[in-house]
Amino acid sequence: MSSKEKPTLGGTRIKTRKRNIAAPLDPAAFADAVVQIYLDNAGDLELIAKSLESSDLNFSRYGDTFFEVIFTGGRTQPGTTKPDEGERHPYSIIEYEAKREVILRSVIYIQKVLRRRPFLIKNLENVMRRFLQSLELFEENERKKLAIFTALAFSQKLSGLPPETVFQPLLKDNLVAKGLVLTFITDFFKEYLIDNSLDDLIAILKRGKIEDNLLVFFPPAKRTNESFSEHFSKEGLTALVEYNEKKIFEVTLKEMKSALTTQITEEADISEVIETVKLRVRDAKLPETEIVRILWDVLMDAVQWSGKNQQQNANAALRKVKTWAELLNTFCTSGKLELELMYKVQMQCYEDAKLMKLFPEIIRSLYEQDVLAEDTILHWFRKGTNPKGRQTFVKALEPFVNWLEEAEEEE
Repeated sequence: MSSKEKPTLGGTRIKTRKRNIAAPLDPAAFADAVVQIYLDNAGDLELIAKSLESSDLNFSRYGDTFFEVIFTGGRTQPGTTKPDEGERHPYSIIEYEAKREVILRSVIYIQKVLRRRPFLIKNLENVMRRFLQSLELFEENERKKLAIFTALAFSQKLSGLPPETVFQPLLKDNLVAKGLVLTFITDFFKEYLIDNSLDDLIAILKRGKIEDNLLVFFPPAKRTNESFSEHFSKEGLTALVEYNEKKIFEVTLKEMKSALTTQITEEADISEVIETVKLRVRDAKLPETEIVRILWDVLMDAVQWSGKNQQQNANAALRKVKTWAELLNTFCTSGKLELELMYKVQMQCYEDAKLMKLFPEIIRSLYEQDVLAEDTILHWFRKGTNPKGRQTFVKALEPFVNWLEEAEEEE
């Protein structure tokens, strides 16, 4: 061997990369094992939870199958709710009585499982989404049990279950058209409101991005506010009906304000604006007092305010009052409505610093334009009931009131 040659080792083993050989999926064996645990413990959920905890079952791999067994008693065929081959148990949620105290036990049991294995929440979402999208495949009493379970799950704040998991899958056109969704959501509302407030329910609907359009649960032919009120009143959910009516009212006011603000800003003909108000009032059946408040709001919204220059602000506001006095006059048709307008001016001047000192000038202008009668102003001055800034405004208006009283005495 040459002195420059390096020695080599004979018989060296050549290393080969190890390959990860995945075990084949076997959801049937997993389902059978879970079913057997149910059968061995005769449906006792506390004992079942303990047995599952001590088992070596692969929940991370078969999470969906696990919840299929809980809900239906065994594995379901892929993409359906139909039972698949294999063992089944009679202690599933859809086999229980449709009573909250019975189904509540399953909710608490699932809560315990999720605390130990929080990763399973995604599997619960998957299974619930699939079942809710397939409501027509369940019997009527089974759908009711699913609704009760869903309501109790939110009531018990089941670990991390997002509302959109429930509400969005329901909005399939065929389910809605058949009335299945309306029945389900009605059962859900009634059950949830037993232990929770309407505000809690609205919060869930808001998180589910459905709060502003509850009519989507109704079949297209019944998608009216009248149908909404009739249906939920009949079901005893008057608080929900009142909430919806309030929402409709708020939307109506917002739309009316927007339309009037546009007309006034663009200086539309006053007769055209008056006609717009009359049409809106007729269609929405708005109370007269609300109309007066809206008209004042839109007039002040249309004023071009000039920062801190009080005189310019006063001139701009008074010009707007003078220009649109006929509009106010058309709808301030009684002493009660005139007083309502005074209270509205009082509140706005109290809440808006740039208007604070303008109160007496605005009232005087409204008097000069025959919007406010002398009797109304004197009544407010002597017996007004709104305390907001009253002491300040009474003092500011006193010179004008003295003038009115002196003029009355002279007459």
